[in-house]
Amino acid sequence: AINRLFTPEFRNRLDAIIPFGSLPVPVIHQVVQKFVMQLEAQLSERGVTFDLSPDAVAWLADKGYDERMGARPLGRVIQEHIKKPLADEVLFGKLKKGGTVRVTVEKKETGETGLKLESLADEAPVKPKKEEPE
Repeated sequence: AINRLFTPEFRNRLDAIIPFGSLPVPVIHQVVQKFVMQLEAQLSERGVTFDLSPDAVAWLADKGYDERMGARPLGRVIQEHIKKPLADEVLFGKLKKGGTVRVTVEKKETGETGLKLESLADEAPVKPKKEEPE
């Protein structure tokens, strides 16, 4: 791929290959949190927030991280397991007027684990107003 992409002149200027180590698990978990925060920011206009269990973070990190590709596949995993299932809920269901999505891990009938999304419609204000000192 490098031979087709770069000219021989450019390739001859390269002196070394720099190997990158794999990401440690806590960093992968932070990347998962970042992706979910970005999704939450996209849905903030609709008043949708996320409550992600530690097990769900670990599950997403496991499915969305590849030793060779890093965290690149994570976007597809979140698209497939969170965004797609939530689309109808946000547009037409319980989350139409906002709410919280609780994301946990459940064991399926096949014995495999998967994400469970629970939509909780907000019935009370999200944050109570602070009392002003007199």
